[in-house]
Amino acid sequence: MNTLTRASLAEAIYSQVGLSRNESAALLEAVLDRMAGALEAGEAVKISAFGTFMVRQKGQRVGRNPKTGIEVPILPRKVLSFRPSQVLKARINGQAAGAADDEA
Repeated sequence: MNTLTRASLAEAIYSQVGLSRNESAALLEAVLDRMAGALEAGEAVKISAFGTFMVRQKGQRVGRNPKTGIEVPILPRKVLSFRPSQVLKARINGQAAGAADDEA
């Protein structure tokens, strides 16, 4: 299994768009920085036909240490979540984009 990295994304931009390698890397960093800044500010990031990244607030709850059984408070925190689009779900499942809409 291969992992998609920043370097491979920058290389794909370089080969498909025709920018220099440095410009491709700078473009990728600018996009990622903009996305991270929006999420940090509490905004959702929606990429059409791909999905939506959003920050959710989780409340305080009581957890349990599985080894000892002692209850431990889990503090409130923010978590990043991703909801894939129907188009992405269909691609992952090897279906045409329109077929996913018919089944839902």
